[in-house]
Amino acid sequence: MSFLEESRPIILAAGGTGGHIYPAISVARALIKRTRNIAIITDDRGKLFSQYDLNTDIHYIKASSPSGGLLQKLIGLGLLGAGFVQARSILKKIQAVAVIGFGGYPSVPTMCAAAQIGLPTIIHEQNAVMGRANRFLAPTVKKIAVSYDQVKGISPKAISKVIQTGNPVREEISEIRDKVYTALDPKGKLNVLVFGGSQGAQILSKVVPSAIAALPKNKRSRVIVTQQCHPGDIDVVKSLYKTANIQSDLRPYFNDMPDRLSGASLVISRAGASTISELIAAKRPAILVPYPHATDDHQTANAVAITSSSAGWCMSEDKFTIERLKLKIQQLMENPSLLNDAADNIKNLYKLNAAETLADILENTIHKRANSGAVT
Repeated sequence: MSFLEESRPIILAAGGTGGHIYPAISVARALIKRTRNIAIITDDRGKLFSQYDLNTDIHYIKASSPSGGLLQKLIGLGLLGAGFVQARSILKKIQAVAVIGFGGYPSVPTMCAAAQIGLPTIIHEQNAVMGRANRFLAPTVKKIAVSYDQVKGISPKAISKVIQTGNPVREEISEIRDKVYTALDPKGKLNVLVFGGSQGAQILSKVVPSAIAALPKNKRSRVIVTQQCHPGDIDVVKSLYKTANIQSDLRPYFNDMPDRLSGASLVISRAGASTISELIAAKRPAILVPYPHATDDHQTANAVAITSSSAGWCMSEDKFTIERLKLKIQQLMENPSLLNDAADNIKNLYKLNAAETLADILENTIHKRANSGAVT
């Protein structure tokens, strides 16, 4: 590869939720360590990138999901079209050498523009069900990187492009796996971490406090709870824990989530892609409550990847009741070996160095193109 090729930036296209953005940040860091030039193209929801010291250019384009009623679809398609024009102009101006997309509609304009220009393109799928944006892009990309060995929604024609890399996680999370996991702390207490997305899941605020409060006194006195709550739920949840004399720390958001996860013996959470990957990386057993309205029910599919390996437990939202959760927590406290076994099993799902693997794939794709003599 010539010096000119190496100096051209690799583009990371991602936006929307943290589930798409966090893997992109991990790959960005891996490429930066290799002294590769990178740039990020995202939409207005991708401001999360600016919170990380990547020291790179971030370009914002128009994007939207073409869903809803006819008017909403037309507006969405119009924004995607505008984003395509913007992305194409950016890619040509900065002389991009390759593009990797991390799913979600904010990645679509950039990936389409890259394919139209003739740049090497790769997509990464974080979930156990191929997202709609990635399904749309799959026919035109060179490689499809996936997180699981079984991913639904990939067409037979695209199977030859698939390579399993795992889902990149932040270094702060992957470092947790080096610490010894213990189901109960030296005083026999169970440290429970509860979270449900950027603003907390209300179902968790309704069920978890009452379930723990319903435990026999000799059990609930040994539970310590760290819980992310929706701001409107905190006072009620705090009152429930206080009345039951349960030690708790409640906040709308935890800026130190890696530390919280490190100290947890049991996690109770939704089953989004980033959550699952971080649980696997940190080898923390969990009770998963998939969000029932997720696109293509992908959170249930994510949870199955855990439960099928005996690495955790899943409760559908309609069966996530106070009584069922109380009984499950009680069972785990009475049989801590179940937690230890789940932690042992979940570590076997971990794909080491997923970010480095994706960086390798990008480098190899660029090398092959350069050696073929193709020019863009």
